[in-house]
Amino acid sequence: MALHQVRPRILGFISEDVSAWLVASLVLLVGMLMTGLLTWAMLNLFNQQLRQRFELQAEERFSRIEERFQEQEQRLDGLRRFFANSEGVSNSEFRGYAGALLRRTRALAWAPRVRRDERQAFEQQVQAEGSANFIIREADGSGGLRQAGVRDEYVPLLHVQSQASYGSPLGLDLLSDPLRRATLERARQLGGLAVSQPLDLVGVDPAYTRGVLLVAPVTREPSIEPFGYVAAAISMRQLAGDGLPAVGHDNLAMRVLDLSTSDREEVLFESPTPAGHSELAATRLLRLADHHYRVELRPSRMFLATNHSSVSSLVVLGGLLSVLLSALLYVLVSQRQRALKLVEQRTRELRAREQELRGTHGQLRGVLDAATQVAIIATDLRGVITTFNAGAEQMLGYQSCEVLQSMTLESLHVPRELQARAAQLGARFGKPIPTCHAMLLEGGEQGGQQAREWTLVRRDGSHLTVNMLATPMLDDQGLWIGHLAICIDITERKRVHEALAARDLLLKKLSAHVPGGIYQIKMDFNGRFSVIYASDGIRDIYELEPEVLVRNAEAIFSRIHCLDAARVRSSIRASADTLSPWREEYRLQLPQRGLRWVRGEATPEELPGGGVLWHGYISDISDLKRVEEELRALSVTDALTGIRNRRYFQERLTSEMARIERGPGDLAVIMLDIDHFKRINDQHGHAVGDRVLQAVCQRVIQRLRRTDVFCRLGGEEFVVLCPDTDSDSAYSLALGLWANLRATPIEGVGTITASFGIASWRAGEGADALLLRADSGVYAAKQAGRDRVETQLG
Repeated sequence: MALHQVRPRILGFISEDVSAWLVASLVLLVGMLMTGLLTWAMLNLFNQQLRQRFELQAEERFSRIEERFQEQEQRLDGLRRFFANSEGVSNSEFRGYAGALLRRTRALAWAPRVRRDERQAFEQQVQAEGSANFIIREADGSGGLRQAGVRDEYVPLLHVQSQASYGSPLGLDLLSDPLRRATLERARQLGGLAVSQPLDLVGVDPAYTRGVLLVAPVTREPSIEPFGYVAAAISMRQLAGDGLPAVGHDNLAMRVLDLSTSDREEVLFESPTPAGHSELAATRLLRLADHHYRVELRPSRMFLATNHSSVSSLVVLGGLLSVLLSALLYVLVSQRQRALKLVEQRTRELRAREQELRGTHGQLRGVLDAATQVAIIATDLRGVITTFNAGAEQMLGYQSCEVLQSMTLESLHVPRELQARAAQLGARFGKPIPTCHAMLLEGGEQGGQQAREWTLVRRDGSHLTVNMLATPMLDDQGLWIGHLAICIDITERKRVHEALAARDLLLKKLSAHVPGGIYQIKMDFNGRFSVIYASDGIRDIYELEPEVLVRNAEAIFSRIHCLDAARVRSSIRASADTLSPWREEYRLQLPQRGLRWVRGEATPEELPGGGVLWHGYISDISDLKRVEEELRALSVTDALTGIRNRRYFQERLTSEMARIERGPGDLAVIMLDIDHFKRINDQHGHAVGDRVLQAVCQRVIQRLRRTDVFCRLGGEEFVVLCPDTDSDSAYSLALGLWANLRATPIEGVGTITASFGIASWRAGEGADALLLRADSGVYAAKQAGRDRVETQLG
């Protein structure tokens, strides 16, 4: 039996005669198929996880909006109970109570019911109490208010507390508008809170004009008709948008739609963050009073970008592995074919080089004649010119036939320059140097050749300034056979350099009289900074010489205060990314003058080769910062008593709430209101009332601890913020303040007492709710007879 030759096979079943491309393609196909199956499984898992993250964030956003709706209802209901439990409420009492309730509410108002026969007496009474121009008014249809017409009943706005006033709506009859009248009627029928259809609010910021009106009837008995209404002007733009992350940093795009009208749905709020392209969406109906609002949530572009899939990486990795394996098999199979192709390629290259060598002489002559802007002059060892190209003819005015083999390179130079150079070189080397060699020794002492400026003599006798590089010419055996001189006309460039030097001198003189520093700084494409120009004023700003900054731009950042360095670098890179003007105020820590404030401004310019160049100015603003700090201290201090004011209290309360929400800790608030202070002002005058306020502050301060914050909220109302204090300690402190206040009578006035209310922070409670409980304690103390301390637990 004949034996057949066994031929080796690739991977056990592919013949070696098969094309290498076919083997590589087969392996690549199998690898891509396996990568596709794995990618499909990973993509399903990623989509499931993405939906879970979106639903979790959407549920949190729904809960936040629902909590804010409930918070608005609770605050308006608290205001309703305040009027229901009070015999009469003055404008100042209303403002003192409602001012703390304005969080995310544009305005709060009280509107009593007035019958037609009571209208004149009601207006006269309000005018007598201080509102001289008060009348019952209605909308005139053009955005203003006019005197209301005759109706059986009116519900005019008597007290209004708003965040900002753009035309006072006092006296506006809520029954004059159909939407507002319908809302009041529903509230009366329901005996509770009712919310209006979307309408244009009156007396609020133009940006928050479109909103809704939340009203509640005020009665003293459940079965009788209300004697007035409390109302809250709510802008969904503020209520839903307050506290959202900045544009571009929010994970969700949100819309709030009103469903009260059957013909259309009005968008009351739409977040500025655009929604990304995704099928994910969440919708929920949330109730405010007697209306439902639809809240729609979609993932933003930031959410989709931060939760990107790693499937693409898997595809790339699988594809790369498949390609690498295919390439490896291709190399192994095609090794012999590639060797033969390489031999053939080298043969073709050698033939091409042979053709190039044959035309070298003609090409060289063509290059020399084409270089019309450069003079190329070759000489033999004696200095006699052997090559004089067309550029030399045009530059010096000689024809090559006049120069070749008849003139030397030395004869084209000004003799005094060659003599001066020969003397300089002779002093350096310690031996005489011939003038014919002076031009040929440029840089020879450093072992290389350097260009040097020379003056050549033209055929017509005029002089020409050139930059000449002289090098030796060697033959194939390395023997010195002559010299080659390359000359470039620098007459125009020298003139430009002189003009630039004059401009730099003028700029230096002008910048010396500017109170600050002028500079140019460049950032390369790799992020490295370099100072292009710095005026002498920089020396006074950074206590660094301008030359030091030009050599090392990082010396600037070494002077910046450690707390500001990262911010300054970040703002510079942001200016480079957006090509927007840079403006920053920051601190410097200087060796001699210590801490200083400076303001820097610069305009960026994108460079053609990549990078950014800034043209800027920097000045010392330390004196301005000192004045700002003094104004800041004045803005948070009560001018009469010298203690902190309401603004400072709000800032400290916000920071303390943030602190205890981050970790364990206690917080308590003691609120006090001087009893019968209005009677003191009426009997003794406002000067004595001011003295009483100052005396009360002194007595309270004597009993406070170092960590307590004592502030005046307004009028005769004060508050003490007690960090790290539980309810028992706060009660003990309040008793001490109460006793110390009434211990000694004030001369000319007598014993001064106050009503105290205490509230301790509870987990999950907001600042407004905490203050409301403390204020309720003060109210309870006054209802119980004043001159006492009440702890508000509920």
